[in-house]
Amino acid sequence: MNFETIIGLEVHAQLLTKSKMFCRCSADYADAPPNTHVCPVCLGMPGVLPTINQQAIEYTIMTALALNCAIAEYTRFDRKNYPYPDLMKGYQISQYAAPIGHHGWLNIEVNGQKRKVGITRVHLEEDVAKLVHRSSPGEESYSLVDVNRSGVPLMEIVGEPDLHSPEEARQYLIKLRSILQYLGVSTGNMEEGSFRCDANISIRPEDSPDSMAKVEVKNMNSFKAVYGALEYEVKRQRRAAGEGRRLVQETRGWVEEKGKTVSQRSKEYAHDYRYFPEPDLPPLVISQDWVEEIRAKLSELPESRRDRFVAEYNLPLYDANLLTSSKAMADYFEDFRRANVGIPAKDISNWLLGPASGIMNANNCDVTEFSKRVSPERFGRLLVLHSGAAVNISTAKSMLEEMFNTGKDPDTILKEGERGQISDTQEIESAVGQVITANPKAVADYKAGKTQSLTFLVGQVMRVTTGRANPQLANELLRKRLEGG
Repeated sequence: MNFETIIGLEVHAQLLTKSKMFCRCSADYADAPPNTHVCPVCLGMPGVLPTINQQAIEYTIMTALALNCAIAEYTRFDRKNYPYPDLMKGYQISQYAAPIGHHGWLNIEVNGQKRKVGITRVHLEEDVAKLVHRSSPGEESYSLVDVNRSGVPLMEIVGEPDLHSPEEARQYLIKLRSILQYLGVSTGNMEEGSFRCDANISIRPEDSPDSMAKVEVKNMNSFKAVYGALEYEVKRQRRAAGEGRRLVQETRGWVEEKGKTVSQRSKEYAHDYRYFPEPDLPPLVISQDWVEEIRAKLSELPESRRDRFVAEYNLPLYDANLLTSSKAMADYFEDFRRANVGIPAKDISNWLLGPASGIMNANNCDVTEFSKRVSPERFGRLLVLHSGAAVNISTAKSMLEEMFNTGKDPDTILKEGERGQISDTQEIESAVGQVITANPKAVADYKAGKTQSLTFLVGQVMRVTTGRANPQLANELLRKRLEGG
């Protein structure tokens, strides 16, 4: 039997407010000692009263507008009850019956095919405390509670079950995170927990409207983990159904080290949380004037910026997509362009998406960290040196890496070592002679018609000259020597 995969994602994003959702404690808790950003409100002490963070409401409206949602005129907070140790009050203040945004959508593109994915709701709640688990050989395991995170504004974006593959889910998350970063409402950092995802996944026989039991997958802290967990679940559920085994509704956790999901508990239903209106907070009426004021402040979003890059800079759509998927990368590109107006936009794109991205990947850093070490002005100077034939492409790439590692400017690096491109004919001819003598087989292959041997021999000339030979001149002189006798 053939099955169709059904995926819906629930994304939680911490908002970049200065204070927590319902108290004045600082929300900047990441590097703080445990339990230092706390007060009676976020500690859940008896008799205290929460107050609503207006900036968090505005950020949520802003996000909902960017996701093409309708904005509710009336919204309220509810109590969501569940007995986990990371909840200081024994309940979480969330939204259930009346979310801020609803009935939106987001466009994604996978393998050249565009898809419209529905957004069920965008609502606000408070984050929970963080459990720190401890265990030592021969001793009983225990957990500690750090309340610093408790009460940080947490926006939840619930997607419709419109995704049908792990790759579609990954592209949806990439696009959604990019929008949040462009808006400036969240860092979108999955590794640090400010952008978290739970996935609901099920299968159904093709041409059937009825899905089998829905499984919720948690503990995914990277796009790679989301893809891996969903891919594993697709295979697991299809295999079980094909063998006639019953699938159960449950919550499963992704175990990165084992590359598999494991059962954690039975899946809760909405009635398990015993939602009821939060009695300590008044309902909110969101005026249309306020909504329009927020709409007017929306920044340029990824799709609009991509289209502008194509029109304004004459970039290929492929380049524009990659450059604008990250706001920081798009900003760096435009800063580079403004600081170096004489350098073609396509050359800047090639260097950013090629050598620069390679350095970032190798050092596990983002473009923000890269820009601290290699400013657009210094990067532009390197490209000027290369275009003026002062250094060849190989040397320019190695200089870029040294600029990143040392923070030095390209002119200093050029002066400190023998980096300049060799364009002296006699010096390159000497290297050509050495290479021909040392590689008789490659020479014989070329003379026998194997023209690809020339590429190998040019590479050897570059090696002898430590990458400094003018490659075009080396190619010309090698060909002349080989064909001349």
